[in-house]
Amino acid sequence: MLREQTGAGMMDAKVALAESGGDVAAAVELLRRKGALKASKKSDRQARQGLVESYIHGDGRIGVLLEVNCETDFVAKTAEFKALVHDLALHIAAQAPLYVSREAVPAEIVEKERAMYAEEAVSGGKPGNIAEKIVAGKLEKFYEQVCLLDQPFVKDEDLIINDLITQSIAKIGENIQVRRFVRYVLGE
Repeated sequence: MLREQTGAGMMDAKVALAESGGDVAAAVELLRRKGALKASKKSDRQARQGLVESYIHGDGRIGVLLEVNCETDFVAKTAEFKALVHDLALHIAAQAPLYVSREAVPAEIVEKERAMYAEEAVSGGKPGNIAEKIVAGKLEKFYEQVCLLDQPFVKDEDLIINDLITQSIAKIGENIQVRRFVRYVLGE
């Protein structure tokens, strides 16, 4: 059951259950932390192989071209990697992100949003320190709307896209990066 839930190997699941004293929920959390640690170690590796996925939705009304990179062509050919790339393309078609990550959002757009949120908070009579927290919270929501990696996954709202990719890195054992995408909508 634990292996199906997390995709962990048999020995990893056995060790996690032993460390958690048989508590499945604690073992799942332990495996997630270990997976995130593995993924962070692999993030510096070059990812120059991968796939370009096309996805057409709504009787040809929405189309997505997506490039996702990994380290080796062997991994790029696996069913698990292909499924991840397909799910990401489907998500982009459904949720319409504008950028891959926060770092890709132009600074002038972020500053424009920040100024607008600050003006709203001040005009609402909020004191300075509260206004700053409001601005920070609204910027987080902005990133969640426009950045692919910050969006909740369309197939599982409890899972953020960045976490989905991190889980895949832990399972596959290679660095995975969303390089770029384009979303087309008929008539736009």
